[in-house]
Amino acid sequence: MLNQVGMIATLKSIPWFHDLSPESIQNLLKAAEIRSFERDDVIFTEGELNQFLYVILKGRIQIESFIPGHGLRPIYIAEPLDVIGWSSLTPVVRQNPSSSRVIEKSRLIAFRAEKIQHLCEIDHELGFIIMQRVANIVASCMLNHRIKLLGLMSG
Repeated sequence: MLNQVGMIATLKSIPWFHDLSPESIQNLLKAAEIRSFERDDVIFTEGELNQFLYVILKGRIQIESFIPGHGLRPIYIAEPLDVIGWSSLTPVVRQNPSSSRVIEKSRLIAFRAEKIQHLCEIDHELGFIIMQRVANIVASCMLNHRIKLLGLMSG
């Protein structure tokens, strides 16, 4: 387990947080914890209420989606520094749009979504940076999902 200095250094090393002030990093630290997962562990399941935003530090996570008539299908592989569980920060619908399964032993930083949301409300600079990055992830995921669906339909 990382001590506070180690956690701060880890947070500062993540490109997602490069633009944050030292105060915002300190605030994020209060919402963060390190979690480890073994191969085949499920981190979250499609349709469940999501309570965490994750940044992958080590390992690989397969993001999967249920496609009627085709079953559970892989959508993409998330690797170190990728962010998963972004739906936990969406204002109204916090259900997972996909499932995640560990394909290689992994360590992640888990951020409790309710704490991040509160921080975004009181620290507008932090809120803007995080929501801007979440919007980019959502757009990327939508494009990736569409490409996978088109592949299923054509093949």
